[in-house]
Amino acid sequence: MATAAVRGRLTWQTATVTSVTRETDAVRTIELEVPDWPGHQAGQHLDVRLTAEDGYTAERSYSIATADDEPVAITVERLDDGEVSPYLTEELRAGDQLELRGPIGGWFVWDTSDGGPLLLVAGGSGVVPLRAILRHRERVGSDVPARLLYSSRTLAEVIYRGELDQYRDGVEVSYTLTRSRPPGWTGYSGRVDAALLAKIAWPASEHPLTFVCGPTSFVEAVAGSLVALGYPAGRVKTERFGGT
Repeated sequence: MATAAVRGRLTWQTATVTSVTRETDAVRTIELEVPDWPGHQAGQHLDVRLTAEDGYTAERSYSIATADDEPVAITVERLDDGEVSPYLTEELRAGDQLELRGPIGGWFVWDTSDGGPLLLVAGGSGVVPLRAILRHRERVGSDVPARLLYSSRTLAEVIYRGELDQYRDGVEVSYTLTRSRPPGWTGYSGRVDAALLAKIAWPASEHPLTFVCGPTSFVEAVAGSLVALGYPAGRVKTERFGGT
């Protein structure tokens, strides 16, 4: 299993795309064959580098979407004004090659020895590393209870919905939709705030371990609300992302 990686000591290597899976209209999961991959932990990320014909390069970081014993994969959301994501989601095909380096990160990771209960809070594509944590939990047969609260604009934009809806055996998945709801929707509506967290989050007295991932404003609001509910700041791990 990988330990925390220091970005400056990593080496770029060439990976081959083995499959591209459609998750939503704007999201694709890219599975990669990486010859010298050292292994990773659930919650880590990697860097991707694209090089244009004129030599211009662009680098972006993406969370690893899979458990440590699965093939490396990243899940990418297309942003219309993005520099990298349109190519990865629209042009990339099986057999193509990508430059990458990783794994990176030692803080936003979970293993069974870290215990729980787990509270996972995702905003949009921030669900990617949290999905890796749930997959790792399942594959090692952990009985650590987990709750995932996933905020999405619409139900159609929920990434991994088919997979997440299958969880039982100690995993509770809740969605809240912020933009529109389908007819008959019985789930939550609106942004993740203190009131919603009070309904879904574990009581602070149970000493939960929390992972929050999403846009900066989302992460800061959720983390602040959890601390106000009595969660120790050191037990609330956060990861933010921006446009790519």
